[in-house]
Order: sequence, then structure tokens, then C-alpha cells
Amino acid sequence: MSEALKNKLSRMFSNHKVGTLATIRGNRPYSRFMIFFHEDLTLYTATNQHTHKIEDIKANPHVHILLGMENTSWNEPYAEIEAEATLEESQELKNKFWDDKLSEWIKSPDDPEYLLLKLSPSAIRYYEKAGSEAEVWTD
Repeated sequence: MSEALKNKLSRMFSNHKVGTLATIRGNRPYSRFMIFFHEDLTLYTATNQHTHKIEDIKANPHVHILLGMENTSWNEPYAEIEAEATLEESQELKNKFWDDKLSEWIKSPDDPEYLLLKLSPSAIRYYEKAGSEAEVWTD
């Protein structure tokens, strides 16, 4: 991958925290809005261990993420991300990615029901704006 593309993706991941996470449930896609964090090109998102998405991921770890284009303009960058989800229970990472916005669903970074989903991309399609040609990163 070019360093330029990696920089574009990292900048976009830093500037766009809200996106959709799609899992497969009963052989059909199921999407929900999530708050995303990142370390390099690996994405993380917080969840409660008793949610349906955990069941979905245990049955099929392949997920799809849309990130970017949060405002009203079609001229913002966005990415379509194919990834494999794993459960991450590292307290160090849970502390690192804790955000008070999560307290609506999870009490604190020490909440025993707090899990992170680690989303390791296999392919990322980056678009500078709607209708532009995709720049593709693959693992």
C-alpha cells in the first residue's frame, strides 16, 4: 500500500468516528451505528458482551464497515471496509479507547460487560468523494 493512501485512511479514521457495522444474522446482513477508534488501520469499537452482534460475530466473524461522510456534503472522503472481527478483552486497550460517550451503554472502562471488537481489515476501498474512483488497500 502506498504511504499516501495509508495517510489518507489514518486521517479519515481519526476525523470520522461514527459509522456502520454490518454483521450477518440468520444469513442476512444486519447494520448498526457504532463509534470507531483506530490504531494504525485496525479499527476498534466498544460493545456490551450481551449484545446480538457478539452472537453474530461468533457465528460469522466477517463484517463490513462504512466510515466517513458524516456531514451533508457528498464531497467528503469515505471508506468501505471488509474486516474480520475478534473479541478484545485487554484492559489496557479498553482504557485507551474509553470515551465518556460510551457511558450510555457501558458503565465505565472497568465494567465487566465491556468488550472491544477488534476489526482487522482485509480490504479497504477509499473514496475521496462520492463518484470518485476507489483507491484499494488489501491485506
